[in-house]
Amino acid sequence: MAGKSKDLRPKITLESTAGTGYRYVSEKSRRNNPDRLVLRRYDPVVRRHVQFKETR
Repeated sequence: MAGKSKDLRPKITLESTAGTGYRYVSEKSRRNNPDRLVLRRYDPVVRRHVQFKETR
């Protein structure tokens, strides 16, 4: 079984840049996206779409 650091699709946490502390948990492909992800997702605390950045 592969170790966590060698997973091809590790679980990541996306945290809102609006400062609300809201988070999404997702998976990403290390091969296609080796850098940190930045996605535009819905933040229900501020009730609008904002950028979510990958945290480690």
